[in-house]
Amino acid sequence: MADFNYRDLGTLDYKECWDLQETLLAEIVDDKLSRREPSGKNLFLLVEHPHVYTLGKSGNEKNLFANADFLKKIDAVYYKINRGGDITYHGPGQMVGYPIIDLEFYNTGVHKYIENIEEGIIRTLREFGIAGERKEDATGVWIDAGNPLLARKICAIGVRVSRYVTMHGFALNVNTDMKYFQYINPCGLNLGVTSVSKELKKDIPIEEVKKILKKKFNEIF
Repeated sequence: MADFNYRDLGTLDYKECWDLQETLLAEIVDDKLSRREPSGKNLFLLVEHPHVYTLGKSGNEKNLFANADFLKKIDAVYYKINRGGDITYHGPGQMVGYPIIDLEFYNTGVHKYIENIEEGIIRTLREFGIAGERKEDATGVWIDAGNPLLARKICAIGVRVSRYVTMHGFALNVNTDMKYFQYINPCGLNLGVTSVSKELKKDIPIEEVKKILKKKFNEIF
């Protein structure tokens, strides 16, 4: 399999990036249908977003604690979107990844695909001395996953799949301003959140994280 085609979008408005994902997904689906075989085209978008809260299609709006006026006050916006999962936050200092790939080309089902994303994040965190883990009853990557009092999420995952082509993806907290999580119940789980910088007690250049993450995802896929 070929390495992923990474596209670093820098900082981009959430809605603009969402529209781009929809366009790219449609192009890969069209390629797949016209060729009548899995599409070898792939894209992996890396991006940071301005402050935004997004609610998955099965999410509960009660997990957003802020009203429209307060969102304006904290310079944030809110979207209901078409991925799985509940509510999450994106913002500066957070590395967001959107793989847009045909799972049939990679001979991978949806469940295994999500496991592969988790594995890519776990291997990336390991390079910084952070022990990321899976949590039995929740997607994403966690620290101290087995301890109900200490469990905290460092990476959220939510995807959409159309004709086995993926969009949306993961959000890894690197140097994220964690106060923005105070205004939601992240993923509807009433559990804590953390970041790479919070765990290491220092900021880490996000470009360094991107470099390692690309290597790990290419190994896995």
